[in-house]
Amino acid sequence: MDNKDGIREFLASRRARVTPQQAGLPVYGSNRRVSGLRREEVAMLAGISVEYYTRLERGNTQGVSDDVLDGITRALQLDEAERAHLFDLVRNSGPAGASRRRPTQERVRPAIQQVLDSIAAPAYLRNERLDILAANALGEALYSPAYEFDARPVNVARFLYLSPKAPDFFVDWDTIVNDAVAILRSAAGRDPYDRRLTDLIGELSTRSEEFRVRWAAQNVKFHRSGTKRFRHPLVGDLTLNFEALELAADPGQRINVYTAEPGSPSAEALDLLASWIATPRQAATGAEA
Repeated sequence: MDNKDGIREFLASRRARVTPQQAGLPVYGSNRRVSGLRREEVAMLAGISVEYYTRLERGNTQGVSDDVLDGITRALQLDEAERAHLFDLVRNSGPAGASRRRPTQERVRPAIQQVLDSIAAPAYLRNERLDILAANALGEALYSPAYEFDARPVNVARFLYLSPKAPDFFVDWDTIVNDAVAILRSAAGRDPYDRRLTDLIGELSTRSEEFRVRWAAQNVKFHRSGTKRFRHPLVGDLTLNFEALELAADPGQRINVYTAEPGSPSAEALDLLASWIATPRQAATGAEA
């Protein structure tokens, strides 16, 4: 993935999204050929010259300051995730970007597995490519359709876009697939030299028209908390809150924990799922005795 192309495509997509009215600019006449902002309008709003902005949008970011990028952020009305993505793209553009590449952390420390196993709720560890690196028993049970999918490692994006079971499992499938591609787009901006991420994006682009369309939209997102609805093959419908816990000692890794509102049908369904996964263990313990 070429971050110079990424800068051009990202800025052009964000510029096309903001209308002059949204930016507080007057519109004269009816012969305007674009619905979004022109380059000269972005430059004016950002307080830089048209030539400078045009050079930046073409991927020439040499010497660009944080103040200039913040001006562009304000002009294009970027949110927190979009601003971070722009800074990542600029930081990793050019030959110096490769030397700043962060090592990809894939090792699951035993202490992290112990943390997962100590959590009473469904929990799993993932990386920025959406690979599930580890999980507790309830986390595996919740995501059992993804574990039944043949591809390894278990990858949420691959399951979403390539498994016929995914649209049934995720009630809000359309939202979830948009979120997944936005997470991968953000990860690609942070580390365009991650070969496994590049291979995953290439695979999904080749095999899924849905992915290609969403990838071209250039959307990015932080996925820190929220609500997901599942239709589990064993316990039925679940509405669960999730929190993503960043691991400071393992950059790029996070623990996702899912909880249900106490006393809700979803809490009862989670209890049923926990009982279901405990039964084989109890049977095995009884047989040994």
